[in-house]
Amino acid sequence: MFEVGDYVVHGNNGVCKVEAVETMDQKNMGADQKRMYYTLVPVYTSGSKLFVPTDSKKVVTRSVMTKREVKKLLEDWNEIDTLMIENDKNREEIYKQALKSCDTRQWVRLIKTSYQRNQSRMENGKKATTSDERYLHLAEENLFGELAIPLHMTRGEAEDYFISEVRKKEVSV
Repeated sequence: MFEVGDYVVHGNNGVCKVEAVETMDQKNMGADQKRMYYTLVPVYTSGSKLFVPTDSKKVVTRSVMTKREVKKLLEDWNEIDTLMIENDKNREEIYKQALKSCDTRQWVRLIKTSYQRNQSRMENGKKATTSDERYLHLAEENLFGELAIPLHMTRGEAEDYFISEVRKKEVSV
């Protein structure tokens, strides 16, 4: 269970701070019930709060990565494969599933896949697709927003840091 003040990643809402953990009265099929809820405040979206049952399995809610996990993700960059997309008709669904997983490795896979696809299209005189651009942006927002927390940086600084570290790895390969 998360504690007040913890940072978590919650579904497509990205990084949130746990503001409260409390019971709320709930009317369910005519019977009063008390249920524990997290009050989550999205870090990068002002003016909103989420009330999430602590026992909910519908949406992934997990702790933000630690510095050690960020370091491991960077170390593993070259070993993380792109997403396997055999049919372009399935591309968007595979991208959605990668985002929905709330798994940083899946986000990296999406970023690598979309980036490589965009580069290939540009080399062939084509534009990047709107779908690839949208999902690339969402995956980057999620990843860099999360990295910013354990690294004590802004999202932009975390993005710059991550990109510079990845480039160092690509040069050394």
